[in-house]
Amino acid sequence: MKIILIAAMSVNGMIAETTSQSSLVWTSKEDTRFFIEKSKESGVVVMGKNTFDTIGKGLPGREIVVMTWKPEEHEPVEGVVFTNKLPREIVDEYKTKGQQSMVIAGGSATYSAFMGEGLVTDLYLTVEPVFFGSGIPLASGIGRTDLQFVESVMLNDQSIMLHYQVI
Repeated sequence: MKIILIAAMSVNGMIAETTSQSSLVWTSKEDTRFFIEKSKESGVVVMGKNTFDTIGKGLPGREIVVMTWKPEEHEPVEGVVFTNKLPREIVDEYKTKGQQSMVIAGGSATYSAFMGEGLVTDLYLTVEPVFFGSGIPLASGIGRTDLQFVESVMLNDQSIMLHYQVI
């Protein structure tokens, strides 16, 4: 099963300046378009509670899995599953359902959890032309992960998407 990490980041590797900041306020429309296309292709998107809170709704054509410590505290949202399962449990559940891929869409703790368990197979990183003096890193607290470069795509004249596979 392909586990695809998708992130937009500053040139210094930050995915946001604050935990409540939506990437939509500083990323390109081309990055948003890429995320929509890739996540619809997969059909399942996993994210943490803070990331979901910046969106606040389900996404058409995709099942959203929101990782949270207290799923019972969330109001039901169409197309959204709230869970306190660990990353490997989520992956195993969707493998059993015959799912071929899933997208990991943030934030930092969710990226770190999936990377830390060695579950991610592909990374699609859009580097946007901004440098945050401080902020939320892509991932932290995990060991080294060796990658193989697959391709780079200029999304526009300022933003580049880098695709890597985990070795």
